[in-house]
Amino acid sequence: MTRELDIVLFGATGFVGAITAGHLARQATPDETGARIALAGRSLTRLEAVRAGLGPAAASWPLVAVDAEDPAGLRDLAARTHVLATTVGPYAVHGRDVLAACADMGTHYADLTGEVLLVRWSLDHVAARAAETGARIVHACGFDSIPSDLGVLVTAQQAAADGAGTLTDTVLAVRSLRGGLSGGTIASGRAQSIRARSDPAARRTISDPYGLSPRRDDEPPSGGHRARGVRGSLSRLVPIERDATTGRWTGPFVMASFNARIVRLSNTLTDWSYGRDFRYREVVDFGSGPLSPLLAAGMAVGLGGVLAGLSYAPTRALLDRVLPKPGTGPSAAQRAAGRFRMEIRATTSTGARYRTTVAAPYDPGYDGTAIMLGESALCLAQDDGLPARTGVLTPATAMGALLVDRLRRHGFTFEVQRLPD
Repeated sequence: MTRELDIVLFGATGFVGAITAGHLARQATPDETGARIALAGRSLTRLEAVRAGLGPAAASWPLVAVDAEDPAGLRDLAARTHVLATTVGPYAVHGRDVLAACADMGTHYADLTGEVLLVRWSLDHVAARAAETGARIVHACGFDSIPSDLGVLVTAQQAAADGAGTLTDTVLAVRSLRGGLSGGTIASGRAQSIRARSDPAARRTISDPYGLSPRRDDEPPSGGHRARGVRGSLSRLVPIERDATTGRWTGPFVMASFNARIVRLSNTLTDWSYGRDFRYREVVDFGSGPLSPLLAAGMAVGLGGVLAGLSYAPTRALLDRVLPKPGTGPSAAQRAAGRFRMEIRATTSTGARYRTTVAAPYDPGYDGTAIMLGESALCLAQDDGLPARTGVLTPATAMGALLVDRLRRHGFTFEVQRLPD
């Protein structure tokens, strides 16, 4: 279908939304993308202010005032564009009508969700309709979970190209991370904790390491040998551990539970192309110094306390006073100091070993996430040769190598190395 627009950025007046709009404006010169872009949000006045700060490239961008709780308005918006990218969260609260509109109108969709329950709802309620209309519904297009998802993808592809078999034990370790989680991410975690506290079915989904699989009966049972390889329920924190070979200590990574499910979903959606014995988890590397076990233990205790505190009203009220609020964030100078580096180590079914580095010189939760979302939207809107899949997808299964190439052009590292036998 011919559409008036290539991309609509919904939530452009939010903190991350405005940064994403800035990235799109920098890419929108005629010799770059030439994309037809519009900004959408609740307040026309605030949209005008955002557009005014984007410079000449965005001066003619249309503005659309629409509320996330306006199904008719969202359907009209989705019908005008090839891609709708949204930063409006918590997505389980504000995202369902947006998802339904895109699925009905055959409009590709990208978001920043880190919410297991929202992705599960999407698989249950919009996947079939999106497949009928040709829409690609792509969740987790930010730091949740592009580094994990694309990092494992390029590792599996290199192993296959080498004739080295499929992946088995695979661990992502966060080697360095400078930057913060956005207020929107925390709000999403807060909403999911409240839901899980009162809903047994939601708790079961969150506790199931394969809870996002659309083919759950074909996956390992919880507690089976493959599930034991990832320490059972991925909702539990990874304990602190010491690698006997390297002497390095590892502890829990706050985003591991969600990221691991997205990576597993990619494996399932590609008929287990990573391997039927693929085992995956994520940790933070605290090094091998004398303070390393204390730092790992402190992370485990602190993270466990925050997650538990979000589940109860009295402690949640206290945490709300100190945690970042939605719509707020660090200054441009503070964000400029951000960066991240992750390392994926994988063993294959033939015994080959690989190390993949995923890194970027950006604040992971803000500028880095804005680039990842913006490039995902541009990829869905403009790139030829996208994988022939529709429905509810992941970044790896919807865009794959095309998105890897786009991110590399913006300074992201995806580097795979086969290790000596």
